[in-house]
Amino acid sequence: MVEARVGGGDVFLAVWLPGTSLPGGGRLLLFPIMRALFPGSFDPVTQGHRDVLRRAALLFDEVVVCVMCNSNKTGRFPIRERLDRLRAAATDLSNVTVDSHTGGLLVDYCRRVGIDVVIRGVRGVADLDYEMPMARTNYELAGVETFFIAADPTLAHISSTLVTAMSQQGRVPNDDVSALRPAGGGGSEAGEGQVR
Repeated sequence: MVEARVGGGDVFLAVWLPGTSLPGGGRLLLFPIMRALFPGSFDPVTQGHRDVLRRAALLFDEVVVCVMCNSNKTGRFPIRERLDRLRAAATDLSNVTVDSHTGGLLVDYCRRVGIDVVIRGVRGVADLDYEMPMARTNYELAGVETFFIAADPTLAHISSTLVTAMSQQGRVPNDDVSALRPAGGGGSEAGEGQVR
């Protein structure tokens, strides 16, 4: 099995099956490799982000999680730290890579790296109302589809904005969001509740 680029740069998994279908005595099968982009500011990275990333990694062959940088905004955490936290969150996900993009539109990044699916986590109707116009625009500009992943109900109330606000009030020491999770909603995984 090898990766092969065919036509307009699409990536396929090429599998050679011995047999008699081709003059050379076998068949060549091409399977498209499903690649997706999970973009965000990730300022800070939350358990909700981590959950969406893990679930996306199960659904797609490759996932690029990308810190999208807006030069007009100053983030709470430096980009390098956000990238490190995302790498830590993806340590056991072999099909996930971490990147950043400064300047330009999300679709510009998608075109550059050959991705045509964007992953977005949604916590409720308000998130969906916010995301739909962007999803339509990304499709109209570059044919980029948006794949929505519903938030885990035990994490749906957590947002980067909430973590930042609570931390600024001293209510979330070291960005540990476990106190923001509902009773009984904790996982057994080591480090559960830590913002990564």
